[in-house]
Amino acid sequence: SDPSRVAAGVVTGIGFLGAGTIIRRDGGLLQGLTTAASIWAVAAIGMAAATGLYILAVVAAAAMLAVLRLPHRLKG
Repeated sequence: SDPSRVAAGVVTGIGFLGAGTIIRRDGGLLQGLTTAASIWAVAAIGMAAATGLYILAVVAAAAMLAVLRLPHRLKG
């Protein structure tokens, strides 16, 4: 049970799921990119926590929440 092989499997699976959330609408408009990136980031945070990197996981989660909330604060 090589941990790097497990991580590679998680990255591949999450990438496949994230790709399924991206939708192309009429006029070439893409939707779901933020959702796909968020799914991947949550998987990465989960892998960091699973390997015992708790401080990195908490900092990454806080940074992710800040980045996802920033556009809402800029809108008004």
